[in-house]
Amino acid sequence: MRTTSTTAPSFLQTPALQASICAMLLGMAGSVNAQNDDTARLQALISAEHRSAANIARNAARHPVETLQFFGLASGQTVVEILPGGGWYSEILAPFLKGNGTYYAAHFSPNSHLSYQPPMLRDFEARVAGNPDVYGETIITTMYPPSETTIAPPGTADLAMSFRNVHNWIMAGTQEVHFAAFYTALKPGGILGIVEHRAPAGSGMDVMETTGYVTQDYVIELATQAGFELVGTAEINANPLDTKDHPEGVWTLPPTLRLGDVDKEKYLAIGESDRMTVKFRKPLEAAARQ
Repeated sequence: MRTTSTTAPSFLQTPALQASICAMLLGMAGSVNAQNDDTARLQALISAEHRSAANIARNAARHPVETLQFFGLASGQTVVEILPGGGWYSEILAPFLKGNGTYYAAHFSPNSHLSYQPPMLRDFEARVAGNPDVYGETIITTMYPPSETTIAPPGTADLAMSFRNVHNWIMAGTQEVHFAAFYTALKPGGILGIVEHRAPAGSGMDVMETTGYVTQDYVIELATQAGFELVGTAEINANPLDTKDHPEGVWTLPPTLRLGDVDKEKYLAIGESDRMTVKFRKPLEAAARQ
């Protein structure tokens, strides 16, 4: 009867190689455990008691855990949220990174000429100051191109993210300056994540300047012109029910519902807008150019 030996080949029996393999396996196990821990923390935070019922209700449309994981959020990172507005994502990011990472909230400027922006900044500052258990390590910076564009120390961020903001920059004509600022803040290899209301492919600037919807191709063009490389796209935040031809643009839909009670049930049934989810990287070769 032929027997099969289970003895490892001699080259695998060297102590150095065995130690190397053990270290690799331990590292892989540690990475998986860390990812599982991060997922569990995010799942807990999206419905945590510091979040309002209205904000928690938006989880179903905004898929925060899946979106943040697609962008590569992880404990220990330096993360910039670009123009957090009312702080929907800040409620998740600030406590997630507190004690294990750095969170920059690059908010509106007190110098903005747009009347709604300074009050939103003050409200955000008050929220941060009033809840140190959640926001105690949040670093607030401001963005108001072209005069204020330093959203984090240059070349330090692992991850920068913007949620539903690109259309505002297009309306202001500052989209190129914004993307250049993100490139400056990120370290080589750093990731830029964009979620934006998605216009039908081929839509012109007249659509993007007035409806709140932006083509995915144009977002990719802006990022690549700034020096980023496309990593991938996801349909996490897609909504095939959104026809994108509403009388008040994207603001017709929830949560804005600009038409008030007019056809309200119709727009509630559609839900929030169809959105692109796009991931870019600052090339590693950028280190040689800095």
